Amino acid sequence: MLDTPSTEIADMKARVGEASAFLKTLSNPDRLMVACALVQGERSVRELEDLLGIRQPGLSQQIAGLREAGLIVGRKEGKQVFYRLADPRVETFIATMHALFCAPHAAETTR
Repeated sequence: MLDTPSTEIADMKARVGEASAFLKTLSNPDRLMVACALVQGERSVRELEDLLGIRQPGLSQQIAGLREAGLIVGRKEGKQVFYRLADPRVETFIATMHALFCAPHAAETTR
């Protein structure tokens, strides 16, 4: 059994819902790709569409989900909308995911 004080367990239980919601939001492949693209900096919707190959209606839906979760924010410049990461946890999460699944030797360690 874990040798963790009951206050730490209570704190973990209080935060598990937030962590689960965070993971659920990023569990969608298209939302994850959008977040990955935004780790490199702010991008317009058009740039995201071209880069990721996600058609505009689907991309708008995924952006809305990330925005509602507070993970990204947008700003309007003329007719274009630019998005960037709003939550530093996303960058940490994406960097970890990249190291685990995308780095050159990631495939070798998961087999």
